Amino acid sequence: MPIELWTARLERPLRENERETMLTMLPPARRERLLQSPLEKQQEPLCAYFLLCLALWKHQRWRELPEIAASRFGKPYFPEHPDVHFNLSHTKGAVLVGVSDEPLGVDIERVRPVGQRMMERFFHAETEQAFFESWVCWEARSKCSGRGIGSMREAPLQAGEHYYALDAFPGYAAGVAAHSAEPLGMLHRYSLDNIQGAL
Repeated sequence: MPIELWTARLERPLRENERETMLTMLPPARRERLLQSPLEKQQEPLCAYFLLCLALWKHQRWRELPEIAASRFGKPYFPEHPDVHFNLSHTKGAVLVGVSDEPLGVDIERVRPVGQRMMERFFHAETEQAFFESWVCWEARSKCSGRGIGSMREAPLQAGEHYYALDAFPGYAAGVAAHSAEPLGMLHRYSLDNIQGAL
């Protein structure tokens, strides 16, 4: 199956009824973990998991998320469904989810001010946009490999490794890494005002 990608722009805070609906869709352990975070840090991860629910409903007809475990490097997976792979990412104001039948990694970052020294040191970038485009490539590739975040440096794509930059929203950089050369499926875009009606 081609990699399917789902992204949402969070232009406003969640309303209480939206938050409650999204919380009920999470597995209990994931919900409890999320609720331990301060309220202002819950919106993006909560929306990311809600978007994952939407993606899995569209592709697998799953009505709820199955148990989620994490590898020793922290990559989430479904222990009972090893043939269904997913990855998610969130940043201030936006989330990105990928679903496939092969391992993948996704990342989205809001473009924001970065010191010149940091841009040059890590990615030899001259603009914040270029810095975050390199950042999401590096992070998506790290997440796809399942080996965790390594040293922060650029490296050429290895044999069998593929990376695709995504045009998610203005002011953001996003990308997906995979081992498959199969073309990407559709990038589904949502806002908070239409995401709940899609389920």
